Amino acid sequence: MRVRNYSLIERALQLGLLLLFALVMLTPLLWLLSTSLKGVAEDIFSSPPGLLPTQPSLQAYGTLFSQSPMGQYLLNSAMVSGFSVIANLLFCSLAAFPLARMKFRGRGMALALVVATILIPFQVVMIPLYVLMVQLGLRNTLIALILPNAATAFGIFLLRQSFLAVPVELEEAARMDGCSPVGEWWNVLIPAARADLITLGMLVFIGTWSDFLWPLVILDDPNLYTLPLGLQQLSSSFSLDWRLLAAGSIVSIVPVLLIFVLLQRFILPSASGDAVKG
Repeated sequence: MRVRNYSLIERALQLGLLLLFALVMLTPLLWLLSTSLKGVAEDIFSSPPGLLPTQPSLQAYGTLFSQSPMGQYLLNSAMVSGFSVIANLLFCSLAAFPLARMKFRGRGMALALVVATILIPFQVVMIPLYVLMVQLGLRNTLIALILPNAATAFGIFLLRQSFLAVPVELEEAARMDGCSPVGEWWNVLIPAARADLITLGMLVFIGTWSDFLWPLVILDDPNLYTLPLGLQQLSSSFSLDWRLLAAGSIVSIVPVLLIFVLLQRFILPSASGDAVKG
């Protein structure tokens, strides 16, 4: 009985600590939401500060979409992030397949070079990448934002490790059924690596959605600005209205939260169960 009571107390303490930690992590987000909902007549710099708005209003959101091209910024970010995710999953999985399953001379060296590029900061390759985009005539285009994210060394390494965990017997069975190497990749390895593919897709989406430096370098046309650049424009266009900045930040955060909530149930250890079902 004492052991059971001790276990209940331990679980209660763990739950309390987790709730406290979650509250601490959510406080900045709640403060941001509260600021965006405060009315014009309400002082957002009051002392002591108030978390809940006394005069809640959606005026900041209305102004945000009526006096700035926020809809265009959202569309541009959605296109860049969506196509980057699709391209990344396709090319990284295709590159990871031979590194995981095919035996050829120099495979270890190729893998080592791929992993080594993870250590190279983006700032090192930014200028050569910019020159390349200018020579290709892609400056001031959304394609210039998608191509650098079409494949990543981390994605190749992650999917290579995921493919290695798939039992070889599944591929042998597919080969006996007449599957080509492309068929093995599509029908066996892709279903088995579903959790890692979704994880990689989420990471690529978040990275491209929140990227500020590369769009700032490659874009000059305001009609092509992504959401981070659009939020930066708010600080100058509206003389640093903190309510509008808070509303814009909330708008930029909501899609990421929705994607995480919708896809988190798929991020599970996949092993080979999905491949067997397929």
